[in-house]
Amino acid sequence: MGQSGENWWRGSVIYQIYPRSFMDADGDGVGDLQGITSRLDYVANLGVDAIWLSPIFMSPMADMGYDVSDYTAIDPTFGTLDDFDELVAKAHTLGLKVIIDQVISHSSDQHPYFVESRKSRDNDKADWYIWADPKPDGNPPNNWLAIFGGSCWEWDTRRKQYYFHNFLKEQPDWNFHNPKVQDYLLDTMKFWLDRGVDGFRMDTVNFYFHDKLLRDNPANPQPWAQESIRPFEMQYTLFSKNQPENIAFLGRMRRLLDQYDGRAMVGEVGDSHHAIELMGQYTSGKRLHMAYSFEMLGPDFSPKHFKERLQNFFNGAPEGWPCWAFSNHDVPRHIGRWLKNAVDQDALAKQAAALLLSFEGSICLYQGEELGQVDTELTYDELTDPDGIYFWPEHKGRDGCRTPMVWEADSPNGGFSTADKTWLPVKTPQMARAVSEQGENSVLAFYRAMLALRRTEPDLSLGRTEFLDLPEPVLGFTRGDGFLCVFNLSPKAVSFALPEVVTPELQQGATVTNAPITLAGNGFVVGRRTR
Repeated sequence: MGQSGENWWRGSVIYQIYPRSFMDADGDGVGDLQGITSRLDYVANLGVDAIWLSPIFMSPMADMGYDVSDYTAIDPTFGTLDDFDELVAKAHTLGLKVIIDQVISHSSDQHPYFVESRKSRDNDKADWYIWADPKPDGNPPNNWLAIFGGSCWEWDTRRKQYYFHNFLKEQPDWNFHNPKVQDYLLDTMKFWLDRGVDGFRMDTVNFYFHDKLLRDNPANPQPWAQESIRPFEMQYTLFSKNQPENIAFLGRMRRLLDQYDGRAMVGEVGDSHHAIELMGQYTSGKRLHMAYSFEMLGPDFSPKHFKERLQNFFNGAPEGWPCWAFSNHDVPRHIGRWLKNAVDQDALAKQAAALLLSFEGSICLYQGEELGQVDTELTYDELTDPDGIYFWPEHKGRDGCRTPMVWEADSPNGGFSTADKTWLPVKTPQMARAVSEQGENSVLAFYRAMLALRRTEPDLSLGRTEFLDLPEPVLGFTRGDGFLCVFNLSPKAVSFALPEVVTPELQQGATVTNAPITLAGNGFVVGRRTR
């Protein structure tokens, strides 16, 4: 467990809940707040410190709630404000903090302020979004591209101007250069703080500001960029995001949270060039409390990769604080990404849990990873995610990691819903890993044991990291004075000498003697130092 009181978030473990897919209480095939509340005992019994709820606000659902039309209302899909209050109360009774998603880089095009903004160039909200005149030939003002494909500029016939959207055209970006926009969005955060939430996950936190001069982005110099299926990734987004003005606004957000006791923010930093650097910059001083990037959400699974990410962060930002994750709602589940490095699915799932929960920083777990789940294989007609629909078949989108949580293998829809059809299907491979099927030596049992160890041992949540000089494919490090952790990140057995004697607390496939240690494929030891 992390620290208590004001610094509860430092070293904490946060469990991400995707509300559409966690538990359906009203039988309509979509998860809801009452469903989440009914399963909070399960989350608390895992041994985590907090939950993060993906967006539950009023939304047309063009991007599954990441297009907000009312920041202070619950979408009827999920329930009511009373349902939310009951969820928060139940979570607090169980000792769980509640973090909610804040999607403030952009809104829905159905937000009343955008509806007003697009009416004319001289109304009260005219400059609350980012508008620009066309070039003389009618083309957009610059070469910026949208993440989901095509230009990030959408023509509007009423204003005879283009508006800017980093994501879908239904998600226009706010103009953060307007102080009134900043004030409004901070007020929406205050609404939830006054309602008792313990903090926020800040979506796309490095996207808030754009270059006022609208300068063209250069080409992405990284060798993989020109092979990407996404034109967006072929650009080095030097001017469309990551602007220096962002720092001051993060300070404003922090000053708001500091008016309340024990509140915290974790920011999502999406960038292909400076992610670790931005994480450090955004969490140093009175800015974000924590930040995470996509650095550990990709295919890389090697000692060098993990060691460099942790070292680069703490060397560059000794006063900053990271939040590490292996999976979330935006990427394929890590078991599927790394399966080629595995003896089998269970062995990899347990090793990944031990590895992640041994890292210095705070940790985020994504619902279902504690069951060893992989993505659900979906057909094109089953997709709901615009990302998958646009880039099919080379990229199947994010629906595969968003399918419903599976509770009981012998119940319809895995106990998630009584509906005839759920918003995404529950399929046989996922049913086989239902909570009801997780026995004494299961992945779930290991997660509970590893979480309990981290929670009771301050060295594992707060101790500093020193990496050991060990041969590939072994990653080894100490945490504080008390723990030494070693991991064989390959499916083949390895033997090597440890620099000191260790007494295993949790292990898999390990033979530990006073001399060499042998780790089977995906073997590991999380042990006490006995020097």
